[in-house]
Amino acid sequence: MRLIGLAVVLIVSLILAPLASDAQHAGKVYRIGVLTLVTAPVYEDIFRQSLKENGYVEGRNLAIEWRRADGKSERLADFAAELVAQRVDVIVTASNAAASAAKSVTTTIPIVMTAVGDPERRGLVSSLSRPGGNVTGFTLDPGAEIAGKMVELLKEAAPRITRVAVLSVAGPTSLPIWNRHAEVAGKTLGLRIQNFFIEDPERTTDVLTDIARTNQDALMVTNAALVFTQRRSILDFAMKNRLPAVYPFRPYADDGGLIAYGVDLKDLFLRAGYYVDKILRGAKPGDLPVEQPSKFELVINLKTARALGLTIPQSVLLRADQIIE
Repeated sequence: MRLIGLAVVLIVSLILAPLASDAQHAGKVYRIGVLTLVTAPVYEDIFRQSLKENGYVEGRNLAIEWRRADGKSERLADFAAELVAQRVDVIVTASNAAASAAKSVTTTIPIVMTAVGDPERRGLVSSLSRPGGNVTGFTLDPGAEIAGKMVELLKEAAPRITRVAVLSVAGPTSLPIWNRHAEVAGKTLGLRIQNFFIEDPERTTDVLTDIARTNQDALMVTNAALVFTQRRSILDFAMKNRLPAVYPFRPYADDGGLIAYGVDLKDLFLRAGYYVDKILRGAKPGDLPVEQPSKFELVINLKTARALGLTIPQSVLLRADQIIE
């Protein structure tokens, strides 16, 4: 009889455990501030879904304060200050600029950053393993070797190319590490790599005009957030000038880019929701390690390939996570 009683207690405990968890959420409306440089509805939806999977539902126990800068980095500081004034429980950021803006206005509100590069060097955290302070999150750093892989994919897809323009933003050093890796890969493949930098988004057209003027055969785009904000202009330029191009994120291919190879952004925003949940349950952001990307995706747009007169080799197609017809 005692064993039966213990079994009943155990079963009841297992049934009530998730109910107790839900009760914890139901007693308070949590306020999450989201600060982004770029508006990306698909990733916002994934973040919402991640929160929902952890028991947070808008209109019931969750309110999200969205602050979208629409590519205008100068707006981020004011938006970050607004979120602090709203007394949000956690701030989630996307991009280096957004993370820096949030960190500059609060040392107490937890910050979960996504889509950042090299947060240690930028002073966002003390270290990846022990961030310290009020900031943690997820980086975009797959290792600069990915630039070499992008160049290789471009050469496989368009074997006749000899000159490749690499489009990025000027870094704190004279030549960002992605560009250096692209040059090394290009030299191995017999390609001439030429770097072009966007410093002011208002002058993106001037940079693209320079690429056209120098008679490049192909285009490689790096993962800088500033470049991502200009993706529509870049995609239109590549198609107009019939340039085979490789891009760092799937949205480029979804919107007409030839090849996208890089970090799976969906995974970053999904995981951000889980970190928010841990913090709301009492975890300190400084104790949560900053995680590097673990999921990557290769997407090929065959419609664009046909428009460019390219036949993508089967060896490349077989490696693709998705092919857009």
